[in-house]
Amino acid sequence: MKVTYFVLIAALLTSCVSLEEKPASNQVEQQFYRNEADAIAAVNAIYVSLHADGVQSLYNGLIQISTEMATDDYAAGPRARNAHVRAISALVHDASNNRMESIWQVSYEAINRANVAIDKIADIPEGNINETMRQRLIAEAKFFRALHYFNLVRWFGGVPLVLHETTTLSQDNLNVTNATEDNVYAQIIQDLKDAEKLPIPSAYNATDVGRATAGAAKSLLAKVFLTHKEWQNAADKAQEVILSGWYDLFDNYSEVFDAATKNGKEHIFSVQYKGNSNYIGNWLAYRSATTEVPGVSGEYSDMINPESNLYASFTPNDLRLPVTFVTQMVSPTDGKLYELSGPHIYKYFDPNVISDQGNSSRNFPIIRYSEVLLIRAEALNELSSAPTEEAYVLIDKVRNRAGIEPLKAVAPTLSKSDFRDSIFQERRKEFVYEHQRWFDLSRRGSEYYIRMLNAAGKTNAAPRHVHFPIPQRELDLNPNLKQNPEWEKY
Repeated sequence: MKVTYFVLIAALLTSCVSLEEKPASNQVEQQFYRNEADAIAAVNAIYVSLHADGVQSLYNGLIQISTEMATDDYAAGPRARNAHVRAISALVHDASNNRMESIWQVSYEAINRANVAIDKIADIPEGNINETMRQRLIAEAKFFRALHYFNLVRWFGGVPLVLHETTTLSQDNLNVTNATEDNVYAQIIQDLKDAEKLPIPSAYNATDVGRATAGAAKSLLAKVFLTHKEWQNAADKAQEVILSGWYDLFDNYSEVFDAATKNGKEHIFSVQYKGNSNYIGNWLAYRSATTEVPGVSGEYSDMINPESNLYASFTPNDLRLPVTFVTQMVSPTDGKLYELSGPHIYKYFDPNVISDQGNSSRNFPIIRYSEVLLIRAEALNELSSAPTEEAYVLIDKVRNRAGIEPLKAVAPTLSKSDFRDSIFQERRKEFVYEHQRWFDLSRRGSEYYIRMLNAAGKTNAAPRHVHFPIPQRELDLNPNLKQNPEWEKY
């Protein structure tokens, strides 16, 4: 039996990282997982799954296409010609949508890589691998398994919980039933607790910067607790990260996305990109870039929903505004200033490759320190009858960095409900185009989701849209798999 993953690139993470893998697709399993080098290569292959195949891989366009399109703030752009993409944007998608099928397949492929690594690395003979390295690599694999199941359970609800490599083609192994959402969350939480044993950020040397750390596991665990409405656990875990001293906000919001400051003090875990090399460029830059300026490469298939008030929700002095959006650009070809037809997303636009944005070297942040602050603020508010002083302090750290008035100054006596809305509004502006909006809308429930989308002109929004349908192809292949109840009639 051949190993189930294949190596795509030799150097995987940032310019600071050189996670080398040796080609393994032609090695039989008995010849692999024999030593430490094999174990490192196996775990590096899990990192590759974040952006394998480049364009429209999980964190290089696919999540944006598959979920963010179904929000109030985003829409299929003029050059998003694929009918499946436009269906999601218009909320007329169903179980036959091929983007749903893709996120299901690539997520489970990544989970299988993690499962194989967890099982096989544990069996490498003593003496062939340093024990500390063995435990670190297993913990990294568990971090990724948790990340992918966290995405899946939020997208689809109860999904099959597969925790070991599929080694036979028996019906019992292939036809796995849906687990309950609570069971999936329990596994995610256990994996992340195990991953908390990872090294702290400063323990990695320069060649390993960008790998999962104890801080990444703790931060993602805080987010899992928040999503699962375990408010006290979310508040406590976020506080662990805050008090650790491992992270801080950048002084300038622009530094969060600048390729020159990647993997800095605010970055907890990011997908690593480096264009014009053996690495892979951040294709979100190309997908969102303008087609209206000579010499600027762009596809403009991801756009702001023109009926959304996202751009208008920023005050003119908000320092996030010019980092997040662009409304005019100077052409590198003719030197003229062009007014764009509307605000374009600008976060991942790399000025070093103006004419080739598919090679943007700007990382994609999966979780960063500002989110940890907002997680604790939200959790504290949910635990109280009214927003606490500390909750105000936490949200105002984010607002102060943005150069806008503290919430405590403009609205010092908010109700619990109004403070909750303020947190979500702050998240909306802080995390534009960071694959957060759909998850935030869906976790607030169908009533909130529908209200927000209707206000943005997406009148097809319905209660079922807080999840996605399990792909019809998977249902056809697996008779034990059941459709999400919300989608059974559609």
